[in-house]
Amino acid sequence: MKLEYIGLSELSGSLIVLEGVRGAAYDEMAEITLDSGEQRWGRVILIDGDRVVLQVFEGARGISLENARTHFTGKPMDIALSREMLGRVFDGAGRPIDGLGELFPEVRRNINGAAINPVSRQYPRDCIYTGISAIDGCATLIRGQKLPIFSGSGMKHNELAAQLVRQAKVAGEEGDFAIVFAAMGVKNDTAEFFRRNFEEAGALQRVVMFLNLASDPIIERILTPRCALTAAEYLAFDHGYHVLVIMTDMTSYCEAVREFSSSKGEIPSRKGFPAYLYSDLASLYERAGMIRGRKGSVTQVPILTMPNDDITHPIPDLTGYITEGQIVLDRELEQKGIYPPVSILPSLSRLMKDGIGEGFTRADHPDLSNQLFASYSKVQDARSLASVIGEDELSDMDKRYLKFGQAFERNFLSQDQGEERTLEQTLELGWRLLTILPRGELDRVDPKTLDAHYVEGAWERQGADGTAQHM
Repeated sequence: MKLEYIGLSELSGSLIVLEGVRGAAYDEMAEITLDSGEQRWGRVILIDGDRVVLQVFEGARGISLENARTHFTGKPMDIALSREMLGRVFDGAGRPIDGLGELFPEVRRNINGAAINPVSRQYPRDCIYTGISAIDGCATLIRGQKLPIFSGSGMKHNELAAQLVRQAKVAGEEGDFAIVFAAMGVKNDTAEFFRRNFEEAGALQRVVMFLNLASDPIIERILTPRCALTAAEYLAFDHGYHVLVIMTDMTSYCEAVREFSSSKGEIPSRKGFPAYLYSDLASLYERAGMIRGRKGSVTQVPILTMPNDDITHPIPDLTGYITEGQIVLDRELEQKGIYPPVSILPSLSRLMKDGIGEGFTRADHPDLSNQLFASYSKVQDARSLASVIGEDELSDMDKRYLKFGQAFERNFLSQDQGEERTLEQTLELGWRLLTILPRGELDRVDPKTLDAHYVEGAWERQGADGTAQHM
């Protein structure tokens, strides 16, 4: 027997309130039928005795307080899953929007999922190559890791996200590598940019896209990363794929959570965000990883824009606590025309040390990465000193560091949006750059490794592309 509740107690924005409801559960889905016969879907967000608050996905416009009929389905929101999802485009709630018809599901799963049990986790070891020197060389992405990108409003994080989708790969596992791409709160032209970019690059066939537009309801924005992660877990742990999940922009998601919390009348915390924002983000980020005994893996690269470029803002601050490092984009580098504008010094990958080196990438990778970091930090010191006393007054060594810094930014960090560098190209480029400095300054590399890779004067004789270098 189908039980329906006729009429509503209150209606506010996208929220409707029913009284006298029994047996409802948090996150349960409900079907609301309007006078016209139109059906909308809502989700239980609050229960107070027999009083239930629902958030309607399509909004409450046109719903009658007297005649609306509500039926509770007895289950939370789920999503249809199949290997046929690869190459398809869905909206934020998992409904196909590519004109190819409905998906025939192999299984339906609750989108809320759960964090991986720590006892069952397998420690991440192997790399995901991005073809981007700044990431592969100095902040290596490890399979099963969660490594966010901190950007600023108006910076080229969308282009970087698209490049990651086109170029990311797991060595030796290309056939079992897939990408789940979730865009939240994006404009129509941005959504079209992603779709067209993937199609033209021939990458769409290995991508599952979830697109939530800025004009879509905020409840759908809150569901989007959960739908994406549910699809990723299905491909990874049911079919053995190594899945890279790219989610942009997590700031739009968090602002939707804030608006949602405010509509419920909850007491705000920092910057108006709810006090449970940390646990809410953790419920998403902790769904990344590898499970012992299962072939697949879920790796996350959430992208977020820092309001006012403030890395201490609650969104990047809480994200940094949960995730295993961060890649920070720098506005000053972007203004110099450098793409991608990755700021090496505040960027790090905490799992990098266990996934590079002999047996993983190359034996000299850890030493090279450490030396590039240490040398570039001295560049900042030299630049600070030059701003006070003038460049002409610097010592010869400080001037060498300034030269190294300029070459490092223009040749190592900067690369074309369509350029894909192998790890070998990245490492060899790093070694040639270090020859700008005297061997005695390379104190992070052992002599045996220096003997094998340091060729004095190599940068002057040969540039980043193998031709004569012109500074």
